[in-house]
Amino acid sequence: MLPYELLIGLRYTRAKRRNHFISFISMTSMGGIALGVMALIVVLSVMNGFQEELRGRILGVASHMEISGSGGKLADWPELASQVQKHPEVRGMAPFVMGQALLVQGSETKGAVVRGLLPSEEVKVAEFANHMRSGSLDNLKPGEFNIVLGSDLSRSLGVFPGDKVAVIAPQGIVTPAGMMPRIKQFNVVGIFQMGMFEYDAGLALVHLQDAQKLYRLGDSVSGLRVKLEDMDRAPWVLRELAKVLQGDFYLSDWTMSHTSFFQAVQIEKRMMFIILTLIVAVAAFNIVSTLVMAVTDKQADIAILRTLGASPGSIMAIFIVQGSLIGVIGTLFGLFSGVLLALNVETVVPLIERAVGMDLFPADVYYISELPSKLNWPDVWVVGGVALILAFLATLYPSWRAARIQPAEALRYE
Repeated sequence: MLPYELLIGLRYTRAKRRNHFISFISMTSMGGIALGVMALIVVLSVMNGFQEELRGRILGVASHMEISGSGGKLADWPELASQVQKHPEVRGMAPFVMGQALLVQGSETKGAVVRGLLPSEEVKVAEFANHMRSGSLDNLKPGEFNIVLGSDLSRSLGVFPGDKVAVIAPQGIVTPAGMMPRIKQFNVVGIFQMGMFEYDAGLALVHLQDAQKLYRLGDSVSGLRVKLEDMDRAPWVLRELAKVLQGDFYLSDWTMSHTSFFQAVQIEKRMMFIILTLIVAVAAFNIVSTLVMAVTDKQADIAILRTLGASPGSIMAIFIVQGSLIGVIGTLFGLFSGVLLALNVETVVPLIERAVGMDLFPADVYYISELPSKLNWPDVWVVGGVALILAFLATLYPSWRAARIQPAEALRYE
């Protein structure tokens, strides 16, 4: 047998005789909560998608973890690589040489970072192969001094595959005439486009042996790039490797090298959550007005219930049930529609673009062809919980006012 407070509260949510307007306000409150919950879920999912997309693009060039030697030199790197490979969470590893250089073609001069790599090993830790606009990393042959440029870098220099570009290294040669820079002609054999300006405009790739000759490293490298099974565990793996590895090494992970960027994205996500929660709060204020009018309309009923022995707590419970039901229904509709839309953003956005006749996210500006979305179920439960809490809090004051109504005062003019 259901408690009578619940039965009366459910009955009051349906329109009867004079309170059609109150029922309309209740429906408006439900719609507002549903709209707010849906907007929160969709926006958080899109921001999760953007964060995942940006993180994927950054870590497609950078690495989950880097191990470098003292003074930028790592001599016995094969032995170190064998030690690191023993860790169960290491998926791949590749040596690299990193150095600054000036790239010159005709009258154009651009500064860039030159990265020496082994094409067969680089595919284990980076995704250049998936972002080649022309050519291939396999064209980087030892001793041929070939080079692969970022798309913006090649455009600014005015070079294309088949052209030559002069690479000037900062390590000079001492001659009787003074210090002379080291200059080497490289053949452009490929162009990549990662979709990140930092890399597309300032990164050039060469073979590891060619980079070692250019920067006079001998058999040494700058360090090792490491890819992990789970990138989010990089800080823990770093600490574990730091305890095991013997030698003078510097270990860093992606959370250290890009911490400011990802913290900014996370802060933006939190602020959007707070701002959009105000939509739900506004809908909750509608519940307050709905219950205030319902209490005024039902004063005679409240008085009769009090004379029949209903306690103030029971009267309060009746209107808490009525307001909470509005919040529950609105939240459930919002959760369902929000999850449905978040899972189908890639389908909905093209429909909107065709309807308005414009491209909302042009690929040449945003480097993405579709709006990314990643539904995070913990976000869904948090949004639903916040909506229910706000709806419940909105019922307290009107319900308390209903519980304070005196039967004699309410029935005086009836």
